[in-house]
Amino acid sequence: MLAGTHTGLFVLNPDGATTRVGDADDDFMGLTGAPGTDNLYASGHPGPSSSAPNPLGLIESVDGGQSWATKSLSGEVDFHALTTDGNTLVGFDTANGIRTSTDSGVSWTDGIEIAARALAITDEGIWATTAGGLQLSTDIGRTFASVPAAPELLLISAAEDGTLWGIDTDGTAWRKNVNDDEWQQGPVVGEVEAIIAADQNTAYAADGRSFHTLTIP
Repeated sequence: MLAGTHTGLFVLNPDGATTRVGDADDDFMGLTGAPGTDNLYASGHPGPSSSAPNPLGLIESVDGGQSWATKSLSGEVDFHALTTDGNTLVGFDTANGIRTSTDSGVSWTDGIEIAARALAITDEGIWATTAGGLQLSTDIGRTFASVPAAPELLLISAAEDGTLWGIDTDGTAWRKNVNDDEWQQGPVVGEVEAIIAADQNTAYAADGRSFHTLTIP
């Protein structure tokens, strides 16, 4: 599991040990990867060893985080949340709200000014966790609507098959299967910093000290 931290990119192993990836010591505020590739996108602030403008805008790695290059919006935008399905890239920054890109982050279209905590993309649309509850956009970020009966999620992640996994404000895991409006409750993991959906059967959650494998029968 890859984790973007205030001091660079790390692999978090199941035993809780961490291994640095590459030499960058940037403050990664947002991080996402294109499914099935080594392409990563990140945003945040330059680290002590970097001469890049602050904020970083969108930076890209094509080698799994070993090296990074500026993609766009350098010195302009600090995305606090990022997500991609390999075709559409979505980011949230505190100044402009939602922005979307369909050319791998070269150019951007402004969306609605919604304060997203976390983002995910499925065939159903763009999902955003907010202080007002889970929201869904079916028009590439131009508008969002509340999702009825959804748990109050802080974190959300989409698997390649479209399954959604999330962690709510009480630290409970939830899953929504493809083409199903019902959310299934999973284990309580407590306060975590990230969740990654693997598939319909499995997701992974982590904080700075522990690694959780999530399953729901």
